[in-house]
Amino acid sequence: MGINTLFCAAQVGIKAREVEVEVSFTRALPSFSITGLAGNAIQESRQRVQSSLLANGFKFPPLKITVNLSPSDLPKQGSFYDLPIALLIALHNTLDSTAQTQKIFAFGELGLDGRIKDTPAIYPLLFSLLGDANSDSIFILPKSAQEFYSKIPNLKAYYAESLKDALEIIQNPPPLQMYASTLPFAHLTIQNTRYYFTQDFPLDFQDIVGQERAKRAALIAACGFHNILFEGSAGSGKSMIASRIPYILPPLSLNAMLQLASTTLVISPNRPFRNPHNSATKAAILGSAVGQSIKPGEIGLANLGVLFFDELPHFPKSILESLREPLENHHFTISRLQTKITYPTDFMFVAAMNPCPCGNLLSPTKECRCNQKEINAYKSKISEPLWDRIDLFVTMQENTQLESKNTTQRIDSKTLQKQVLEAFRFQQERKQTCLNARLQGVELTHFCTLLQEEQEILEKAIEKFGISKRGSDKILRIARSIADLDGSKHIKKSHLLEALSFRRI
Repeated sequence: MGINTLFCAAQVGIKAREVEVEVSFTRALPSFSITGLAGNAIQESRQRVQSSLLANGFKFPPLKITVNLSPSDLPKQGSFYDLPIALLIALHNTLDSTAQTQKIFAFGELGLDGRIKDTPAIYPLLFSLLGDANSDSIFILPKSAQEFYSKIPNLKAYYAESLKDALEIIQNPPPLQMYASTLPFAHLTIQNTRYYFTQDFPLDFQDIVGQERAKRAALIAACGFHNILFEGSAGSGKSMIASRIPYILPPLSLNAMLQLASTTLVISPNRPFRNPHNSATKAAILGSAVGQSIKPGEIGLANLGVLFFDELPHFPKSILESLREPLENHHFTISRLQTKITYPTDFMFVAAMNPCPCGNLLSPTKECRCNQKEINAYKSKISEPLWDRIDLFVTMQENTQLESKNTTQRIDSKTLQKQVLEAFRFQQERKQTCLNARLQGVELTHFCTLLQEEQEILEKAIEKFGISKRGSDKILRIARSIADLDGSKHIKKSHLLEALSFRRI
């Protein structure tokens, strides 16, 4: 009896867990079985593996073939187990697992003719494995996805087009080449690190007439990744501004882009923009888990990007209250009887709402049909703790200006992006490890220090308006973003006053 070993991986929540694939051949009635809590896609791999091997001239021995996926108590799913299973069967009695000095991972779905196909499930597994001290491991991957996978740092991989190619790699490993891939995106280089951004603006701030204060608030929010809420009558431009914010957000590092690619399967500097309808279920917003399988909701899919809630008071109160944890801690935990899964929710929250149920309260041309009781009931759907997590609050007036054909005087997204990039460079060069909205503890104290006059102004505002500790910290972070846009090392009086003007009292 000979036993050989390769490695694959299983998804457990948002993490990958190593799976040891081993094969044994015993003298018994010929059969082919797979053990180790293998799902339907893996059980069906017996037919794909058999056909691929026969198509490539391999003759099955008259033995009992048993494939075991260890750990055996871990549920496994996916067609990418085809390749390691086929390789081990084809190489039986030719490899000595005790002589292997490096772990060899193999991923790929097999066609009936032996072609190796890529599957969407492989990339997040690779990204997670390389983050778990597997940088010295060797990977055998589908050649069709070479351009995509070669952008992953520290990935030591061979790329095979067919089962024959993979067998040749195992038997006679060629010199391993680290593919030097370049990303075709505009970038900043700060302290030897590249940060990538988009130069395409399919939605441009130049399209928005007036609303200069709202645009200013959007710029400040983008600079520091602050949460922002727009209140205004229907048609005032709330949604237009919100949908243009993602294109002026700070640039992304390579690692952040690769993290986003785990869900989008596209390496791009474009941050996600999620805009769920207020009829979405709680599971759709927060995510769900069945066993070890997790389906992130909108708050997870918006990670590193923007989550936009239009008509905020129309969302169910249970959903709004559930946002408090991910907005504060930037992660969310799904707890079930047999599993507990935590995933990142580091998104910028953008919301829009009308001033009253009919939407005409602030309109200079239309009459509001709501009484005070209805207005209070409408706004009371948003609790005080949730209000406290909103950094900037902007009241927008209905725009009565006529559309002008001359757009040269309007600020465009490219100009706003340039200001954000300069502020981002300013933040990085002072050795700041996160964006302003995420400053905590020592960093918050160090980078948001106030001089005596500014400190007195903040203390008076806290006392007069009853601002909470969370609220005062947010005011400091907003003032820091305004100072960054001005290129100022210290927070000045004008920066602090502007930050206070955007705070909901």
